[in-house]
Amino acid sequence: MNNKTIDKQTMIGIFAGTGAYILWGFLPIYWKYLNHVPPMEILAHRIIWSLLFMFIVIFIMKKGSELLLDIRYLGSHPKIIFGLLLASLFISTNWLLYIWAVANDRIIEASLGYYINPLVSVFLGVVFLKEKVNVWQKISFALATAGVLILTFSFEGIPTIAILLALSFAFYGLVKKLTQIGAFTGLTLETLLLTPVAMIYLFFQHDYLQSAFYTTEQPSSVLFLVGAGAVTAVPLLLFGIGAKKIPLSMIGILQYIAPTIMLFLGVFSYQETFQSVHFVAFSIIWIALLLYSFSNAKWLNRTKKQDHIRRFDS
Repeated sequence: MNNKTIDKQTMIGIFAGTGAYILWGFLPIYWKYLNHVPPMEILAHRIIWSLLFMFIVIFIMKKGSELLLDIRYLGSHPKIIFGLLLASLFISTNWLLYIWAVANDRIIEASLGYYINPLVSVFLGVVFLKEKVNVWQKISFALATAGVLILTFSFEGIPTIAILLALSFAFYGLVKKLTQIGAFTGLTLETLLLTPVAMIYLFFQHDYLQSAFYTTEQPSSVLFLVGAGAVTAVPLLLFGIGAKKIPLSMIGILQYIAPTIMLFLGVFSYQETFQSVHFVAFSIIWIALLLYSFSNAKWLNRTKKQDHIRRFDS
């Protein structure tokens, strides 16, 4: 009976995690529809409506008392408040870069950013948290670096957007780990900190806030701007459910669903340039990611131990 319960919980976690990454993967379609709206304006709406959506979810799920407890805890820990400010800065930068990349036909480059993000996170963990990496993880990082260098020297220069997306999201994850605030509370407080800035921006951009919701080109854009809150929060909530019910290693493998969907959208739906050199570079990065994902597998660790024994014996 207990095993069945565990299996059921695992399946719920897999479906939730997969759903989150599928939604993130198809997100470029949503932002493409809002191409006529400036990226900064989309970002401002995304922040405001994400906060409102989170308040609605808090009310429905009766998590108000939990949020208040976290806020009281923050009152006596100013360092965590500073951490939330940093997290807000990194996630808003990531959102803006992503929206800009979609609007400027650089979805493939954005997908590259999310492919290399896990490896950047490993690097930050080593540098800032003194985490140890095994030989296979070092090889995977070297391979990913080689892939990025191939794109840099044989494509259109340094893939700046990809690198900035990877760095901003990796630093966001690092700060979240250091502050140790839950994803649910964290997103609510981060958007709460950003909302005044977003509202001030919209006010000065349109003289008064009401005009920020009026577009003569596509009136339905109003619904899409409001819906930005849901498309931001729903995948994060699904991810939060999945992360609690399945191992981190499985999450690590599932996370490649999103950039893969983005890559296919960029190539087949939006006809972005994808040459043979891109295929070579991405292939190297895919190999690096596979090595990283299975770096803790028993057969790899066994191989590493055997090599160590042979060196000791010799």
